[in-house]
Amino acid sequence: MKVAIYARYSSENQREASIEDQFRICREFARKQGWIIAGEYSDHAISGATLMRPGFQAMMAEALRGKVDVVLAEALDRFSRDQEDTAGLFKRLTFAGVGIVTLAEGDITFLHIGLKGTMNAMFLKELADKTRRGLRGRVELGKSGGGACFGYRIIRTFKDGVVLTGEREIVLEEADIIRRIFKDYAAGISPKQIAKDLNREGLRGPRGALWGPSTIYGNPKRGTGILHNELYIGRMVWNRLRYLKDPDTGKRVSRPNPESEWVISQVPALRIVDDELWQTVQARYATVQKKWSTAEPSKRFRQFVRPKYLFTGMTKCGECGAGFVVYYRDRLGCFGTRERGTCTNTLTIPRQEVEERVLTALQEKLLRKDFFEEFCREFAKEMNRLRMEKRASVNGAKRELERVQREIKKIIQAIKDGFAGPDLKAEWNGLQERKTALQAQLDAADEPPPLLHPSMADLYRSKVEELAAALQREDTRLEASESLRGLVESIVLTPRNGQLGIELRGNLAAMLTAAQNAKRSPETGDLCVPMKVVAGAGFEPATFGL
Repeated sequence: MKVAIYARYSSENQREASIEDQFRICREFARKQGWIIAGEYSDHAISGATLMRPGFQAMMAEALRGKVDVVLAEALDRFSRDQEDTAGLFKRLTFAGVGIVTLAEGDITFLHIGLKGTMNAMFLKELADKTRRGLRGRVELGKSGGGACFGYRIIRTFKDGVVLTGEREIVLEEADIIRRIFKDYAAGISPKQIAKDLNREGLRGPRGALWGPSTIYGNPKRGTGILHNELYIGRMVWNRLRYLKDPDTGKRVSRPNPESEWVISQVPALRIVDDELWQTVQARYATVQKKWSTAEPSKRFRQFVRPKYLFTGMTKCGECGAGFVVYYRDRLGCFGTRERGTCTNTLTIPRQEVEERVLTALQEKLLRKDFFEEFCREFAKEMNRLRMEKRASVNGAKRELERVQREIKKIIQAIKDGFAGPDLKAEWNGLQERKTALQAQLDAADEPPPLLHPSMADLYRSKVEELAAALQREDTRLEASESLRGLVESIVLTPRNGQLGIELRGNLAAMLTAAQNAKRSPETGDLCVPMKVVAGAGFEPATFGL
């Protein structure tokens, strides 16, 4: 009889010699039986939970072609530990007329398949449970529950002659790259551009690989990617995902666990990014995702293309309303005239001249003291009135809730004193309903924001000056450009006496919000440009002739 010998070990921690040991004892058994060894097949460091093993597949191919009469292994679990796979193996080899023999169980029958298959599957389940239990204990102590992510390395220490594992330390060079990624993204640079810059400078990513956009933005729900790894703020989250093997492919696939099953540990010694920068990045990512989800599918990619020039897409023709576009080098012309023939505005203007005149308007026209201070006073007056009304409503609900609670206590005391009756019960029910309604109103109410101060016009003036200066510097131009585009609604070019007049239409409510949210850089003391601007309801955009 011809025999095929199969050997396998599952863990990299096991000895390579394990394969030779299995072959040696199987060869001795085959010789005693008088069998001819037709082939030897092996798989190194591959789990028995899958059949996707090259050595196993080669052995099965030879057996099913009738090249051997029996397959031999040390034990049944060397072939597989999965019940379904073990049964399928037995069924296919039996149909092909090939017997299965192991040194531990002898000739394999239906009884072995049922009992040993169940026992092997139980072994895998118990092994997984023990492994997870051990990992959870390590995580709760602040140690690593797996491999080290980018920015850290695993260190091993000795204590009382025992090697202690699971400790991590920050890799300073990689930590600098992580902080750079966060700062660049907060400044408005896209993940794609960040990846290109890092690759161009020869800075390698995780596991020494090249950077890609997905490595940077990852998946916030799964906590993956550089921008969403909470370990960078000293917060370790374990068991966010569980992994299952696809029964058809044998590959592992991840599934999110409910938040109640997460294990969270605080590890401040591993912090790389400060809270303020982290929150800024998460806010910008959420804003981008919201814009993406609400945009029309046919316009999504075009909408998210970064403008090539400072005011790309914002210049309009005052005659027909069409866009003023680049038609020759850097000169702008009316699209309605050049492409459609529906407009009489044939004047053109250099793009650089438009930018210079608009930026000059930021420092001159928009900073007219008589105009802007009047707007600030009216805006602050209206906003303070609305906020005071909201605060008064909340305070009134609190006072009424206190009164209702006092009335409830009186009824409770009356019941204790022996008074009872249908009227008392009806009053009790009414007070309880009112208490529930008031409590729900207070729980749903946001904390009233602080009152606006009318003197913020001075802060706005500094803000506009800093914004104009930032637009002139290469290192801050990108961030300042995004903020400026949020403050300017459109730039209208209209023929006037043979020349193009420029009207800058800007939303002053949004500009005032930018001034209100301004803050100073802890490093330079300069006013920082806020990335989020919100227009105030009821205020019309103002127009300035340049």
